[in-house]
Amino acid sequence: MSTTNHISTKWLGNMTFESNNPSGNSLKIDIAKEDGGDGNGYRPKALMLSSLAGCSGLDVAALIKKMKLDVEEFHIETIANLTDEHPKFYDKVVVEYHFHGANLKEDKLQRAVDLSVEKYCGVMEMFRQFAEVEINTFFHNK
Repeated sequence: MSTTNHISTKWLGNMTFESNNPSGNSLKIDIAKEDGGDGNGYRPKALMLSSLAGCSGLDVAALIKKMKLDVEEFHIETIANLTDEHPKFYDKVVVEYHFHGANLKEDKLQRAVDLSVEKYCGVMEMFRQFAEVEINTFFHNK
């Protein structure tokens, strides 16, 4: 049996929309003032990058917890190239995983990243359908 997500997105005027989420939270989507919007919301394509980082980040965080790893800080940088022609889309995406700490177990953290990238993250798999995805892991030992 498959799961269905249903999102409702409502126009609030000008170029602003509000979109709900199964979590019960909602967010605003808008474009920059120079493009005719009010700049009061998330940009749709950039939001895709947040979804990618968030999806994989949740996997990695769960594995950090499960493996009882000592990580002081963890962040993901997502850098994407947008095509020049309309419809513009991401054709190359670099995802950088940055781990900071004094006792980083690099092999286990790399395993957590690999499991997310190769097995668990559905958004990563969706991105692979239309973009070249490059994964880099950085360990910042204190």
